[in-house]
Amino acid sequence: MATFFIEQFGCRATQADAAAIERQLLDRGYTPSANSSSADFVVINTCTVTAAADLQARQSIRAIHRENPAARVIVTGCYAQRAPEEIAALDGVSWVVGNSHKPEIPRLLGEISRISSLGTAPEFVPLSTIGIEPLSPDSGRAKVLIGDIMEQRELLDAPIVGGEAGHTRPVLKIQDGCDKSCSYCVIPQVRGRSRSLPPSRAIEEVRKLCEAGAREVVLSGIDLGNYGRDLSPRAGLGELLCRILGETSVDRLRVSSVEPMDVTQDLISIFATSERMARHVHMPLQSGSDRILRAMHRWYRAEHYARRAELVRELLPEAAIGADVIAGFPGETEEDHQATLSLIERLPLTYLHVFSFSSRPGTAAADLAGQVSEKIIARRARELRALGEKKKAAFQEEQTGSRMRVLTLNGSGNGAFGPWTRAISGNYFDVRVAGVWPSNHFLQVRTTHTADGHLIGSAC
Repeated sequence: MATFFIEQFGCRATQADAAAIERQLLDRGYTPSANSSSADFVVINTCTVTAAADLQARQSIRAIHRENPAARVIVTGCYAQRAPEEIAALDGVSWVVGNSHKPEIPRLLGEISRISSLGTAPEFVPLSTIGIEPLSPDSGRAKVLIGDIMEQRELLDAPIVGGEAGHTRPVLKIQDGCDKSCSYCVIPQVRGRSRSLPPSRAIEEVRKLCEAGAREVVLSGIDLGNYGRDLSPRAGLGELLCRILGETSVDRLRVSSVEPMDVTQDLISIFATSERMARHVHMPLQSGSDRILRAMHRWYRAEHYARRAELVRELLPEAAIGADVIAGFPGETEEDHQATLSLIERLPLTYLHVFSFSSRPGTAAADLAGQVSEKIIARRARELRALGEKKKAAFQEEQTGSRMRVLTLNGSGNGAFGPWTRAISGNYFDVRVAGVWPSNHFLQVRTTHTADGHLIGSAC
């Protein structure tokens, strides 16, 4: 049987898509390859959230073709959906498959393999044989399979179980797409409308993960707070969390990013009343300037965000509270930047994810006046990251000397205090536990000090 390799870029939602494709290919009898250089098929799953992500994908395509010119390269994902002709013009690309038709990739590979076995030119696949038609013609030497992403209703839902944590902390995508219209964001154009995994299927997947040995499950999505609003009957994120806690044996449940206006008192109360919920809330901020938030088409203002962050701290005193911030949005002045720094300084945030603004074709922000220079963007991003590190260090200092429950991961090393094992706490600390411990075990740890940005502790 043919071999395959999936080259993965981008966010957890994109990684979840790749996990679903991998599961489908394995079910069809394909054999995973250790690397792209030895695979018959290479599926490159792309991101397009920044110009740097596009460049990284192009570089990877060229490198894979150079190292394995015989491989049939199928490029999919968000970049493929946004700019298929751009990718199709690259040497070595056999097919460009947008997110609109990503679920068809296993059938596409099957048809290519079948025709190849008959001696027919492998570049040609009669699309009628796999029940789909391209909505744009072939471009260059590659064939393009792309359609209206807004018509996409299928959600690829296989959990992500690889990576450095192995099966310790699988990620389950329960929602995809976005109905919002943030002026800087290309994601709605390339992932479509919001759609949700029905609660029964989400619960079934969590049960399977627990049966396979998972101790912590992470729920993710593009707009997780919008979960269930497209379902009939409608559901909600809080309702799903309660059902998972009540109907599965998961030891710890973690929720990824939730938009601030969806972080309600009812939702936080679920975190506060169950020890099995990770004390970790991530709320995108993007800017602390109301003027910039309006230009971004965000639907809250700085004080709205502040009240939500303060409510989390009030109900969950030990929780990690993270935020995304964009540096250098068009029209951002020094006053706007200082407003963001001031807001973050006074809020109980514990870490930041800082992004330099990257103009995305087709978004409203791409055409705005007042584009900020790369030099200024880089300087503002550095200042935000420095503040993020300061907030993180202060939170670590608060937790030094405390007891916490941590889950061991697949990482270890040697430090000044001897051998250590990597672990993660419910409130998102990267903890180095003294001694050598097997992965995927919960330990009670007393933290003693910090070193190199990590909390150091010993089992107790």
